Amino acid sequence: MSDNAANAAFAVNTYSYTLHERAVDCVRKLAGRGFREFELMMYPGHLWPGEMDPAARRSLRDGMSGEGLVLRTINMPNVDLNVAAATVEMRQMTLGLLRQFIALAGDLGSHAVVLGPGKPNPLMPMPKAQMLEHFHSALLELVPLARNCGTSIVVENMPFAFLPGIADLLAALDDHGDASIGVVYDLANGHFVKEDIAASLRLCADRLQVVHVSDTNQTLYRHDAVGLGTVDFSVVPPVLREIGFTRRPVLEIIDAQPDASIERSVSQLRALGWGPARA
Repeated sequence: MSDNAANAAFAVNTYSYTLHERAVDCVRKLAGRGFREFELMMYPGHLWPGEMDPAARRSLRDGMSGEGLVLRTINMPNVDLNVAAATVEMRQMTLGLLRQFIALAGDLGSHAVVLGPGKPNPLMPMPKAQMLEHFHSALLELVPLARNCGTSIVVENMPFAFLPGIADLLAALDDHGDASIGVVYDLANGHFVKEDIAASLRLCADRLQVVHVSDTNQTLYRHDAVGLGTVDFSVVPPVLREIGFTRRPVLEIIDAQPDASIERSVSQLRALGWGPARA
């Protein structure tokens, strides 16, 4: 059974619902179980710019704000997109979609749009300097656009990106030089590339805007329910308190039975000392 008070301490990502439910229906259902904050996934049939006219955008935004719900972030399956691709055509297509996502995020009142740094060819990657140039070029276009639309850009650590570790990602953002760009630290992603999660959270504290929560082992990349992998979640709450991070952690659980997996994850996390959000 859902514990609405416990659920209210967490935000929830809608990845698991993208194939079967519209975002508006998903939000309504999850809000009924106590969740107050959301990360919505871009996916045709779930949430997609071309499928939402101005009236539909106003309806979702007004419906959420009227219920006191927060749209923290808009995210996307980044395996489909690549801002650092070798071909100009792929980069242009990716940027074209991202412009639409940013405009939608602004219309819906989302605080931020999650961006992947770009993916290398696993067999013969481009030189890192060239990929960095493409990444920085994308930021030069997208960050001002997001600001003008009333939202922002946050960049996530991703094991399949050309900057899989948080130290390299932060160095790339520092090189770019815009202090307004935030970071999403994904615990499963960091664990999969064998990072020290506590040290990594401290390292990105100045830019940290979102913490993604799911479980994985270090052999097969997963975003499982908490307790099904080898992530040590007990080390996280003390570090978040230490660095002053008070936003709700985002449950990014990918499972065929997401309702049960999300509830199980909340229960596991509360038992490990994850307390209520304060902001």
